[in-house]
Amino acid sequence: MPTAIRVEEPRDAAAVYAVVASAFGRRDEADLLRALRADPDWVVGLVAVDASTIVGHVAFTRGHVDGHPVLALAPLAVAPDRQGSGIGRDLVQAGLARAADQGEAAVIVLGDPAYYGRFGFAPARELGISGPFGDIDEFQAVALTTPPRGRMAYPAAFGILPD
Repeated sequence: MPTAIRVEEPRDAAAVYAVVASAFGRRDEADLLRALRADPDWVVGLVAVDASTIVGHVAFTRGHVDGHPVLALAPLAVAPDRQGSGIGRDLVQAGLARAADQGEAAVIVLGDPAYYGRFGFAPARELGISGPFGDIDEFQAVALTTPPRGRMAYPAAFGILPD
């Protein structure tokens, strides 16, 4: 049976926490995910399920570019024994399709350009979006409609202070 992607449910929380903690080899990102779920800017989490076992997760929260809504993708996690099998790709593609269907303007991510570039992400500065990380290629965006231009503000749970 192939891996299925679905919206996470409250009953998934413990399994998702375990996947995220094991994927990163520490609890920091799993604790961040817990804080994001409690944040009013939480939008959705998607899980990858294989034979009733959660093997991956991606979260989307509401960010703003000069007051205009965009989505922030983070964290993305796949169980260590399933990494490299396409589950992360499937989660990102499902999340981007859902965002496009819901009329989102753009999705922002801080991550590896070689990985996220295959989904259409490019340095956010190329879309006129700046962020709190300086001018780095890892701060990326993908336009789904006409994206706003300006400065990205993350949900409070990320702990990223505006400068």
